[in-house]
Amino acid sequence: MRVERITTNLSVENIAEAKSFYTDFLGLAVEEFDLGWVARFTSPETGAHVQLVTRDATSPVESAMSTHVDDVDAAYEEAVRRGHDIVHPLTTEEWGVRRFLVRAPDGNVVNVVMHRA
Repeated sequence: MRVERITTNLSVENIAEAKSFYTDFLGLAVEEFDLGWVARFTSPETGAHVQLVTRDATSPVESAMSTHVDDVDAAYEEAVRRGHDIVHPLTTEEWGVRRFLVRAPDGNVVNVVMHRA
């Protein structure tokens, strides 16, 4: 498994209300997507980005970050082999990703994800 990108997930109560701070003030002007419960905003100049999350659509636990990998199945197998706490099983989600959520030893939950081709 190779990590391709890490995205911070910020918990917000309302994405629409929080959006202007991140887009107007911080300049993360590109809305890559908005699924209602999660949206990603990116700087067109630098590629810096953040995800705003109200709640996870299918996981019972919220994640602190999303780690985009090149092989999510291999990552899942490795996490299980190492005995890490899987809090959401390997799942192909209806919005086009394959992912699982795992709790790091420090307690943070990581969304390990790969976009389907």
